[in-house]
Amino acid sequence: MTTISLYELAHARTGDKGNCANISLIAYQPEDYEWLVEQVTVDRVAAQFAHRKPTKVVRYLLPKLGAMNFVLDGALDGGVNDSLNLDMHGKALSFHLLAMQIASK
Repeated sequence: MTTISLYELAHARTGDKGNCANISLIAYQPEDYEWLVEQVTVDRVAAQFAHRKPTKVVRYLLPKLGAMNFVLDGALDGGVNDSLNLDMHGKALSFHLLAMQIASK
């Protein structure tokens, strides 16, 4: 099986609220959206971010936008005010998601 990096088919943006990170994943091309939905599952995202120890990962599908949003609870080391992490807002987490390897079409 041949794999590609997720960044070849999508872009992403990260936000934060307290100790939760949310990562939006947006397909470059509408025809790639369904493939991304199949490949980028809650379990795969939880495994990709296992080092951040999220307590829960939820995926929201936004088909009209060709996007999905992942909410990672407990992934920001306590949040902006509590974290000693250099990226306490988790802004770089979108790049970590985009590095995920998925099966090529």
